[in-house]
Amino acid sequence: MATGWAGDGAVQDQIDATVKDAIKRARSQLPKGPSLAHCEECDEPIPEARRRALPGVRLCVPCQEASDKDQAAGGTYNRRGSKDSQLR
Repeated sequence: MATGWAGDGAVQDQIDATVKDAIKRARSQLPKGPSLAHCEECDEPIPEARRRALPGVRLCVPCQEASDKDQAAGGTYNRRGSKDSQLR
């Protein structure tokens, strides 16, 4: 049952688009190329096990954790907006 001007399945299409965008963004952030022996942020050695586990790794674990926190803080958006924003 469609409501308003939205066609049948419009909500699912919107969910699918959001998931595809998230997958595309995550894949674009995967490391590429050869792994570094030393972290490009702090110059600490990157353990061999980490370099083998993640080809293309460029950061040590502490620097990677800090980078992940920074990216998560600025992260997601809501395509549909909140109900409050729709009432204004």
